[in-house]
This record gives sequence, C-alpha cells and structure tokens, in this order.
Amino acid sequence: MTGASGAVYGVRTLQLLHDTAGIETHLVVSHAAALTLRHECDLDVRGLEKLADVVHRPSAIGAPIASGSFGVHAMLVVPCSIKTLSAVAHCHADDLIARSADVCLKEGRPLLLMVRETPLHLGHLRTMTAAAEAGAIIMPPVPAFYSRPQTLDDVVDHTVRRALARVGIPDMAPPEWDGELA
Repeated sequence: MTGASGAVYGVRTLQLLHDTAGIETHLVVSHAAALTLRHECDLDVRGLEKLADVVHRPSAIGAPIASGSFGVHAMLVVPCSIKTLSAVAHCHADDLIARSADVCLKEGRPLLLMVRETPLHLGHLRTMTAAAEAGAIIMPPVPAFYSRPQTLDDVVDHTVRRALARVGIPDMAPPEWDGELA
C-alpha cells in the first residue's frame, strides 16, 4: 500500500482477502500510506495490519516476498502512487514494495497497480506504458456505473472485486454486465 489517495481501496482489498479461506496476505505499508490511511480512513496502521496474515516493513528488503523462490499467486499495489509506478517501470527496487513488484514481473506473476492519480500528464502515461510493457496490469480505480452503485462502498467494492478477479482470485468477480438496458 502506497501513499496515493484512495486508501479505502487498500483497506477493502485486505478485508475481502481476510475473509477468504486459503489465501495468505502479506502487507507492506509505506510511510506515506500510513499518513494517507489515517487522514482518509481514520485508521492507523495497526488496525490495518490486523487484516493481514504477515506484515513487512518497507525497509525489509530481505523479506521472503522479495525473493523469486517465495511462491506468491499475485501482487496488488492498492493504491499505487506515481512514485511506486515509476519505481516498478524503471526497475528501481529500493524498497520492499518496488523489489517485490520487480520479482513478480521477472517471475511472470500477476502484478496489478491501482494507480490513483488524476489528471495524468504525458510522463505519467509513458510510465504506465513502460510498466505495462514490463508485464504489470495497470488498473486505475475507475467506477463501473453499469452496476448502478448506490454508495461509495458499492463503488469501492466493485472496483476491488474486479482487481482481485483480474489477478485470478477465485469467486471475487463482481456481477457481470448482462447486456440489458433498463
């Protein structure tokens, strides 16, 4: 979890995975993410850490998730700052988030970056392209209005479920579009 706005997406991701049998979660929260989490969600890092099976510090570059021999199904950076996007796109693995992301890419494992920035300038777009060319899934949290969300929670839940389904987490997909117009 990085310091981009949209901490609620990271919280909801962990909530859904916490309630899913057979999935072990590893959480890394950047310093900026801890500040954003407190500001946007009135939640401190300790509260968030309770939702994860394993917690790593961003400076713990030797953590198991930083090794290709540690078998992970996928990695999601939710939300993903432009700084972290850039680190991933340009192989600057100077913290555990960027190192683990780099490992996912080199091992051919799904890496989803929920980039939360707007508006985007050309440098952002080129950096997203570079990350996508390296194998990352770029998924900005754009609401799907066909689902007729009634609350912010509906929007967040739908977006997070789409992200989890995209990296192959079973039974997470939101309801599919049925092709019917009201």
